[in-house]
Amino acid sequence: MAALLVHWMTPLGYMASRALFAAALFWILQFFLPKEKMAFKDILLTAIGGIMGFILSQYLTSLSLLYTSAVYFSLILALCPVMVMLMAALFLKEPITGRKTVGVIVGVLGAVIIVVHGKSAHGTNDLLGVFIAIASIAAYSIYLIIMRSVSQKYSPVTQMKWMFLVAALILVPLGWKELGKQVLYSSAWDWDGIGELFFSVILATMAGYFMMPYGMKYLRATTVSIYMNMQPVVASVVAILVGQDNFTLDKPIAAILVLVGAYIVTTSKAKTNLKN
Repeated sequence: MAALLVHWMTPLGYMASRALFAAALFWILQFFLPKEKMAFKDILLTAIGGIMGFILSQYLTSLSLLYTSAVYFSLILALCPVMVMLMAALFLKEPITGRKTVGVIVGVLGAVIIVVHGKSAHGTNDLLGVFIAIASIAAYSIYLIIMRSVSQKYSPVTQMKWMFLVAALILVPLGWKELGKQVLYSSAWDWDGIGELFFSVILATMAGYFMMPYGMKYLRATTVSIYMNMQPVVASVVAILVGQDNFTLDKPIAAILVLVGAYIVTTSKAKTNLKN
């Protein structure tokens, strides 16, 4: 995403493109699957979830990365399970058990270890970028809370086709004039930019948001969020494989901590109260 924003697209143009392509592909995909009707109130919840979890969260993420470094943003992202746990306790009445708290802390510690050993280049305005990053994870936490009840009733494709349709209906008109100004959509385009956009739409957007409802169907919101701390671990592994990073002892230690934290939260006794 950072490469797209630096070389090819503006944040709004990037978001509008993701929403438009994802909506089109999910609606095409649903023609090949059993028909499923969604109640109007659930469409509204899905729309709100999409606004919070995709439009606000992803746009604020893009905006944050313009002001601060990926390292600082990742540190804030690592705190997402803490925020989700507090919100879930407040709005969903999910119990905050001692075991769950320990699991969240262990997982966050693992993510922090791997992030702080990354390149700590400063952004143009780190303080502003960090505040925007906090707003981003708050919006995504609300998305996890809102969408959990919807995920119990409908298939991921049904949820995502409505979520991205609403997102596209909002973002495309807002970014219509800006879309034509994207470098990627001009004569200066090349296959590197197309490949980066393809990866962003198919894997980071469609696959990521497609799989999330599965997790929310069977797990509590806090449990789902703790696995988000695998992101810096996976990013580090990929960087090592492609030669952009070196293997150091902190990386397997961090990965173990994240996985142990996820296991502790997943096996919390409060999970027995979850209706599968």
